[in-house]
Amino acid sequence: MNGVGQDRPAAGKKAAPLIRGDLSPREIVAELDKYIVGQKKAKRAVAVALRNRIRRLKLDPELREDIAPKNILMIGPTGVGKTEIARRLAKLAGSPFIKVEATKYTEVGYVGRDVESMIRDLMAAGFQMVKQEMQESVTAEAEKLAEEALLDLLLPGTGKKPRDTKGKNQPTVRPMGAFSINPGNTGVPGSALMGAAIQVGIPVNRNMENLDSAQEESRAGTGAEDPAREVPNSTREKFRSLLRQGKLEDRMVEITVSQSPQFPMEMIAGGMEELESSLSGIAGFFGGGKKKKLVTVSRAREILIGEESEKLIDRDRVSDEARQRVEETGIVFIDEIDKIAVKGDRGGGPDVSREGVQRDILPIVEGATVNTKWGPVNTDHILFVAAGAFNVSKPSDLIPELQGRFPLRVELDSLGKDEFLRILTEPKNALTKQYRDLLGTEAVEIEFTPDAVERLAALAADVNSRLENIGARRLHTIMEALLEELSFEAPDIGPAKIPITREYVDKKLSDLVKDQDLGKYIL
Repeated sequence: MNGVGQDRPAAGKKAAPLIRGDLSPREIVAELDKYIVGQKKAKRAVAVALRNRIRRLKLDPELREDIAPKNILMIGPTGVGKTEIARRLAKLAGSPFIKVEATKYTEVGYVGRDVESMIRDLMAAGFQMVKQEMQESVTAEAEKLAEEALLDLLLPGTGKKPRDTKGKNQPTVRPMGAFSINPGNTGVPGSALMGAAIQVGIPVNRNMENLDSAQEESRAGTGAEDPAREVPNSTREKFRSLLRQGKLEDRMVEITVSQSPQFPMEMIAGGMEELESSLSGIAGFFGGGKKKKLVTVSRAREILIGEESEKLIDRDRVSDEARQRVEETGIVFIDEIDKIAVKGDRGGGPDVSREGVQRDILPIVEGATVNTKWGPVNTDHILFVAAGAFNVSKPSDLIPELQGRFPLRVELDSLGKDEFLRILTEPKNALTKQYRDLLGTEAVEIEFTPDAVERLAALAADVNSRLENIGARRLHTIMEALLEELSFEAPDIGPAKIPITREYVDKKLSDLVKDQDLGKYIL
């Protein structure tokens, strides 16, 4: 991504996990503008939050511990970019990131996921991120080892080291009997010398019996090298050359792979992480071990590179690095937080459980230590971004303690025709560009005229005003209805060039324009 710099060590004796790059808030907003239209207030808030994390990492360790992140509460209708802002921010920062739904969690004592599992999920994401980075750093060495392993599979025995001949061809010692010597016949008791005779012999090396004849043949030009010693190595090098040229990719080989035990985790309501960690030590009793598979050379290379890179990295180091990165730069996006807000009347029923979920989330956001299978994770400096439409409830319906833990509140604006027009054309991943590239794979070239794009934006805004306002997601519905027939026929009509004009839009969406009952177009 443009504008993203290299990692720099933070100030202090011990380098803290780094946020990728050193972007100013203005640069962060500029990067977010490439994918998200409008919502300047929200972009400025997250840009300042990210910049404050960069600033914090440059402080002395003692002062760094006292600075807590300023958690953000985004308020706005669905489809206006709340989730996309948080996701793009995490990619920009290179931080461990997860998106969770507040409605998936239950109060302690109820069947369901407990809120601590969001930190375990974040730690799993961080571990995978660091592991992938370390594996990429040893890719070259892993590829060399995988190549040797492939050659061993293709030519069994050629890569083996010669057997240890220690102890063979060594001088032999055999006893010859005992003897006694009495010098001078002194008659003194004990003056006789006792000893034993031995025979020392050097055995003949059977493999070297014809050495002289081989040398004579060499001098005579009849051959100087031992074919038994040189042919396998020569064949191995030929196969190595064929491997590197890609001429053996479809050949089948049998490899032995590690087989992970399969536990029926989906049958367990809660505590899956703890159970998995407990059972990992006795995995062998539940089907873990080795399994032979017949695969192609190309697939075997992938498997072997993965196994070799796994061996080359230090998992303890990965765990430590991931835990530190999660604690310092992790981002948790809690969506649909308005669904667990308790209404003002506070009736019975599910509201009790909703308030209980809020109470359980509170210590995680305040700062707690959560046990994971990679070690304890402290949440004091994890950034929490919560979001909700709040079209039924209000932010004030959240318990006061939880409200206080989200000091930054940002209201996102509803999207209208002008925003839809920009969404269809400006972002890197604009819908018009996506459909153009998708149909281009079928040799069907489509080109949207400015009038057509403007008409699509107007239709989306009109439908949102008459029905439920689902924001930019309405554009997906409109675009699918517009190009449904063309997408179906594309493999049969290509190559072709089809302009998408205003008349084409009105023709394909005439039913949508006339019919006031738009139920079938609602997402």
